[in-house]
Parts: sequence; structure tokens; C-alpha cells
Amino acid sequence: MSSKVIQAMYNDDDILMSAVKETRAAHHHIEEVYTPFPVHGLDKAMGLAPTRIAIVAFMYGLCGLSFAIWMMNYMMIQDWPQNIGGKPSFSFFYNMPAFVPIMFELTVFFAAHLMVITFYMRSRLWPFKEAENPDPRTTDDMFVMEIGVDGNEEELTSFLKSTGAVEIKITEKH
Repeated sequence: MSSKVIQAMYNDDDILMSAVKETRAAHHHIEEVYTPFPVHGLDKAMGLAPTRIAIVAFMYGLCGLSFAIWMMNYMMIQDWPQNIGGKPSFSFFYNMPAFVPIMFELTVFFAAHLMVITFYMRSRLWPFKEAENPDPRTTDDMFVMEIGVDGNEEELTSFLKSTGAVEIKITEKH
């Protein structure tokens, strides 16, 4: 890939969607699309692979459930068994109904917190990281589509103007 990109700016999400579809149909590689709000169906229009986030969340939930079972068994059965409410203190199975809320809460706790950490690491959002926003207007009312330039600047510029771009800039990729 080259170090230059063309940034085509659009002022409507419907125009952006049709431009993304036309750009993909013309076999141009879209580097990134910046939007001020989530645009439904943009990931499919860009041809992005489906996410595996649900599988990861399930695995994190299983870790939380396993930790809850181990923790309650250790604390309430092995380390410090107590007779609370007439329940037998020698079996995890007999005490299971009382442990269900704790197991549920730790499952949700682990899944939620580990998913946030995974999101930050996957998105490379480290503390004190500078913003990678190409234009401040993309946080307000503009949509930007970045396309890599391979020596076809004039052709690509005219193509993007025909898709409804209101502004086109050629910049260095960062």
C-alpha cells in the first residue's frame, strides 16, 4: 500500500452508504470510514468480516462462573464452613441455590470488565494516546471515507466526486 490516501467527505449517511457500495464495486480498497454516529449496515457494505465478540464474551463469562464456583467452594465449604440457616456446610451441591446469585453476578462482572479491556487493547486505545481523527468535522456532521492511492489520483478524485463527495483531500497516511 502507498503512504497517500484520498479522504472523500460526505454530508449524509445515505450518500456515504451508496458511495461505499460504488467504491467497492469499482474494486478500490477502502482504508477506513469515519462517521459521527454508527451507520447501520456500513460494516457489511465495506465487506468487513463478522466479529467474534460474542464467542469471546461467552468465554469470559465462563471464566467468571468458574471463578465464582471455585471461590464459594473454597470459602464456604473448605476453609470456613458455617451452618447458616440450617444448610449443611459440607456440600457445595446442597448450598447451590444460595450461591446462584453470586455465580450470576461474577459471570456478568468478568464478561463486562474483560470485554472493556479487550476493546481497549484491540482498538489500541492506550492511556494518553493521541486521537487519529482525520478531520474534526467527523465528530459533528461529516463522514470521511479514506481510500489508498496507487498513482491514480485524478481518476480516483473524479470517481469520488461522481459518488457525491462534497470535499476531497489527498493526505499522507499516519
